[in-house]
Amino acid sequence: MTTMVAQYPEDLLETLHMSREEFEAEARFAMAAKLFELGRLTTGQAAQLVPMSRYDFIHRISELGVAAIDWDVAEAEDEFTYCR
Repeated sequence: MTTMVAQYPEDLLETLHMSREEFEAEARFAMAAKLFELGRLTTGQAAQLVPMSRYDFIHRISELGVAAIDWDVAEAEDEFTYCR
């Protein structure tokens, strides 16, 4: 696996009242959620980036206002028609 390094001011952790581990985990989750929202990653790929299970990722992205499913009206109608 490849590693990415991000620089941030040390006082940021104090401001956020977070440990380094907590901040870095939250940053990975936010990045993965945004890349999923933009359609750049699947839920499985995004979950691997965090890392967490795909199930947990899908359930947690709503915390950031990201929808797990982004269907337009026609797609939703097709899906629900097919399920009957």
